[in-house]
Amino acid sequence: MIPLVEPVLGERERRYVMEAFDTGYVSSVGPFVDRFEREFADAVSVPHAVACSSGTAALHVAMRLAGAGPGSVVAAPTFTFIASVNAIQYTGADIWLVDSEPGTWNMDTQLIRDEVVRRARLGRRIPDIVEVVHVLGHPADIEPVLELKERFGIAVVEDAAEALGATWRTGPLGGRQVGSVGDFGCFSFNGNKTITTGGGGMIVGADAQAARRAKSLTTQAREPGVEYWHEEVGYNYRLTNLAAALGTAQLEELPGILRAKHDIAGRYDEWLGGTAVSCSPHAPWADPSYWMYSVLLPAGGPAPRQATEALLAEGVQTRPLWPPVHAQKPYVGCLRIGGDVAESVYARGLSLPSSSNLTSADQKHVVRALTGMAESWAG
Repeated sequence: MIPLVEPVLGERERRYVMEAFDTGYVSSVGPFVDRFEREFADAVSVPHAVACSSGTAALHVAMRLAGAGPGSVVAAPTFTFIASVNAIQYTGADIWLVDSEPGTWNMDTQLIRDEVVRRARLGRRIPDIVEVVHVLGHPADIEPVLELKERFGIAVVEDAAEALGATWRTGPLGGRQVGSVGDFGCFSFNGNKTITTGGGGMIVGADAQAARRAKSLTTQAREPGVEYWHEEVGYNYRLTNLAAALGTAQLEELPGILRAKHDIAGRYDEWLGGTAVSCSPHAPWADPSYWMYSVLLPAGGPAPRQATEALLAEGVQTRPLWPPVHAQKPYVGCLRIGGDVAESVYARGLSLPSSSNLTSADQKHVVRALTGMAESWAG
């Protein structure tokens, strides 16, 4: 079986984890936590990073730091993994769901920009926060949202869970990494992400005071001292030293992982070019991380669920893309902005094997199985 995406762990990872094990620092206190935070901040080119138990935990805390809560409004994309929106729901804020743009499948930021300007002109409610998700490793066109931040003071939270290492290539943000331009950026280190701690996340940002509060919130908001005093509600969102040891080792492997991901994407682009299968998005102004190379199946061809089952029989693990959040039962009542681009992507979208150790021989088998299935269906 060729897996969808799996972590690649080696001697460095084993050595760092055993170092944490041997020192007895296996819980949420230990030198690897501090080291992972410091080195991750350097890698993303931001001043501060706070480790968390998951990417969802990072988003939840970032939303609280940005001011989300009952009576506030947060705009978010409808095409994203549901955790992006669950983290907003935890705060009690109202949620607006924004459609995708067809080029990259990310939030249509020009659409939300125009809607906010229109509402402001009419004296109507506008969002307090916009959450921008960099879907499947492709940077979002975030500049229209940064304009809203400048004009109206709207906070910006970046969900970069799937996009570690992705950058903007040109324009005012040229060379900047995703997660580094909003008020807060959030990353995930789940087992299938670009780097892994087994399960974990990170909040990054430029504000030192916000970073200190993030650290407090993730550690039950306990006041300094030997006694247990708490002036606000916090969470047990700490990352363990064992997990941070694994993450530190993985972070040192990140340049090689990204090179491998780009090589894999280049072969997919070459071998799928000219077929009935549409290649993964890649805007000329962006340098995606290609966390999970995803395609659109031919219109009128197999549904992604059917394709997943057919390819599994060929020894290839794939998965459909997410249904839009507005179609999910907990969020059917949310305000929607835009049309049905997200639904069309869901109806045809499929993620392909994207492990950084995917061999060209296995990748050729994936392409043959995929294109053969698509052609036979069309025939």
